[in-house]
Amino acid sequence: MSKGRILVVDDNPNLLELIRMRLESADFEVTATPDEEKAVTALREQLFDLCIVDLMLTNGDGLMLMEQFREINPDVPTIILTAHGSIENAVDAMRRGAYSYVTKPFEPADLLLQIERALENRKLNSEIKRLKDILNERFDFANIIARSGKMRAILDVVGRIAKLDSTVHIQGDSGTGKELIAKAIHLASDRKDKPFVALNCAALPESLLESELFGHEKGAFTGAVKSTRGLFTQAHGGTLFLDEIGDMPRATQSKLLRVLQERQFYPVGSEVPVEVDVRVIVATNKDLEEQVRKGLFRDDLFYRIHVIPIYLPPLRERKDDIMPLVEHFLKKYSEHMKKEVKGLTPEALRKLMMHDWPGNVRELENTIEYAVAMTQNDILTEDFVLQGKSGGGTPERGANILQERVDESSGGLRPLKDARDAFERDYLIQVLSMTEGNVSQAAKVAGKYRADFYDLLKKHDLKAHEFKKPKLGLPN
Repeated sequence: MSKGRILVVDDNPNLLELIRMRLESADFEVTATPDEEKAVTALREQLFDLCIVDLMLTNGDGLMLMEQFREINPDVPTIILTAHGSIENAVDAMRRGAYSYVTKPFEPADLLLQIERALENRKLNSEIKRLKDILNERFDFANIIARSGKMRAILDVVGRIAKLDSTVHIQGDSGTGKELIAKAIHLASDRKDKPFVALNCAALPESLLESELFGHEKGAFTGAVKSTRGLFTQAHGGTLFLDEIGDMPRATQSKLLRVLQERQFYPVGSEVPVEVDVRVIVATNKDLEEQVRKGLFRDDLFYRIHVIPIYLPPLRERKDDIMPLVEHFLKKYSEHMKKEVKGLTPEALRKLMMHDWPGNVRELENTIEYAVAMTQNDILTEDFVLQGKSGGGTPERGANILQERVDESSGGLRPLKDARDAFERDYLIQVLSMTEGNVSQAAKVAGKYRADFYDLLKKHDLKAHEFKKPKLGLPN
């Protein structure tokens, strides 16, 4: 079994061959080249654990090459080879990001020791990052709350399939926790030390989605000023979660199918395939079988991803989970807002249990967040819960209530939900107009995460690009 993949760059052919032989005999996979451009290309197209670079190259500077490597993949350590007279330059290289240096002539054992230390250091940094990610997960989700029989059965399936590499298809309404289940699968798998990368397929236009998934070469299209690794490459060895896959354009569906079948792909603008080892988990709130019948989703891709199906029931079908979820969110937001809210009145709880929760767990969380924010007591009453039911802790709530009063005074009272939706849509139009369709800026103005803002645009059938001002050109 290989100990790792190493890229070696040295313009001395004899030394290059010697290093290659020594490293291969030590069970490393080695790519050795005297050419800087070929080395850069190799690093873009393949995944390496370590680079070894000669400080003084015939056609260039080893430090500049190392910096190019760091731009492509900053996580890969570099060991510098240097002559005795250039030790000062080698020390400078370490200040600029090299892991260490080895002086020539060197003993093979010394080089191997430096390599093992560099790889161990990289592994340690990766472990630290993984533990931080897990810690963040625990703070965000504490535990997956599952008192109902349906959710317990789902978690049983998750436990049995986590160690497998089979593609998982999670279906459920918006807000049921599809990404949470995907993360649980990843963290319980043998890939837990590797990245978990997520993408909302509905959040990007077709022109950008392919580049985001597969990466692109410099100059592949207007604005591609440098080569970029796609999400498949970033998730190598780990898990790629594709949310809202039912909204993926058919052209991109065919490229995804090829990756799932052949485990390789071509970055945009490249003629060289890149091989990846990625577990794919997909999710959607749509009925993909119905999408297939309508011709909106490829049947061959459906059968490729529908290997292990998991259906997340809506909250109205698992009301046994409402009370433990309420307790969890009460504790979370009481601590966050530095309040001591201990529970709910029986009437407030009854109204929570009677509600259909079209927004599912996300709507319930927004409801409790709003109620905790508004209450001045240690027990939540039905009044705040009723307000929370109308849509959660959104910043436009106060203005929505004002809008309702205006409608009432004019004799045209609308249902609260309709009034809120109308205000929400008008608000989004105003924000998009003000920011000229810049979603990042609009999301900041609205106080929303970008992904949540995209969900709002989708809900109200608004297209950000329609708010961009046309570029004025000179007449022909």
